[in-house]
Amino acid sequence: MGFAETFKAFSDPIRREILNMLKDGKMSAGDIAKHFDMTAATISYHLKILKKADLIVEYKVKNYIFYELNTSVIEEIMCWLSDLKGDKKNEKK
Repeated sequence: MGFAETFKAFSDPIRREILNMLKDGKMSAGDIAKHFDMTAATISYHLKILKKADLIVEYKVKNYIFYELNTSVIEEIMCWLSDLKGDKKNEKK
């Protein structure tokens, strides 16, 4: 995972909304698209950016493509941010 791709994916409100929708479980591309007033091609573009950042995974079941959060990448980012913040409790003033 590259942080550049990850933060690029986080930078767009549509992609953040897609991630928020997927926190409740897998969804098909069609179900995701129903929540937005934009073309299927535009939704596909956003999903491509999220996949490139490894924030979501896709898998096929018959004629459907489903998307799911890749929580391991989100956990890695959270750990990195936590380390960046540092442990303020143990710092001396």
